[in-house]
Amino acid sequence: MKNKSLNGVFGLVAVTALAVGTVSVWAETAPKPANLVVNDETEMVTEVAPAEGISHLEKAYDGWRFRAPETQAVQSDDFENPGMIFVEQALDNWNKVEGTEGKSCASCHGAPEESMVGVRASYPKWDETMGKVATIEMEINNCRTTRMGAEPWKYTGGKMTAMNALISTESRGMPVNVAIDGPAQSAWEHGKEMYYTRTGQLELSCASCHEQHYGDKIRAETLSQGQINGFPSYRLKNGKLNSIHARFKGCVRDTRAETYKPGSQDFVDLELYVASRGNGLSVTGPSVRN
Repeated sequence: MKNKSLNGVFGLVAVTALAVGTVSVWAETAPKPANLVVNDETEMVTEVAPAEGISHLEKAYDGWRFRAPETQAVQSDDFENPGMIFVEQALDNWNKVEGTEGKSCASCHGAPEESMVGVRASYPKWDETMGKVATIEMEINNCRTTRMGAEPWKYTGGKMTAMNALISTESRGMPVNVAIDGPAQSAWEHGKEMYYTRTGQLELSCASCHEQHYGDKIRAETLSQGQINGFPSYRLKNGKLNSIHARFKGCVRDTRAETYKPGSQDFVDLELYVASRGNGLSVTGPSVRN
């Protein structure tokens, strides 16, 4: 079937119809082929076949593939990428001594370009000490409170999101490889259930937009597959870095449903499942999105 635009006269009526199944709007073709190379040296994988049983997608596409050429170009050059400003700020905090123990991140981990390589690619992951699936944000606050004796950062706060971006840059170009078996399996199953459950007044699930209608339009926006390998993401819309859970919260809000708290186990489980849908795609954060 041909793609249809949900902008213009359709508006909320078309989205509501999509939710209840009265409009069938499917992405007919994949996004146009494109190669993302950052700083003319680091080539990113923006298209992979998902592992069997993870999703109903034939191909997983980086969200960069759905953006306008001018937005794509900004992400291709660190001097143009506004997200890198926050990475520089995070480096200052990395070396800043805080808390009762008189330590900084560097006190234990040294330089991030040495100790953080590959970290972002494997998260979320099961943490034996915590006895649950943990995100990078949870690990950062665990270090701050138990090793530094410092106050925890707000889960979606600016300092936290910037530090996540700093850690992400050290994995850029590496394939996402989150584990979903063993003790993490039950969390993954719950995250998958959340992904496909319709909620809110509009009766939409994550899959309604990002699996069934990627490549289509809602007003002026092109729906992507909602892959999170590029997070934290600098959004031109709000002029700041955005975390994964902040984006989840916004999506749930748009379905007119009661949302979950960032850092809650529900969102952690959903992050694990969504991350697994992009296994094999390169870590590209901080990305640039509309």
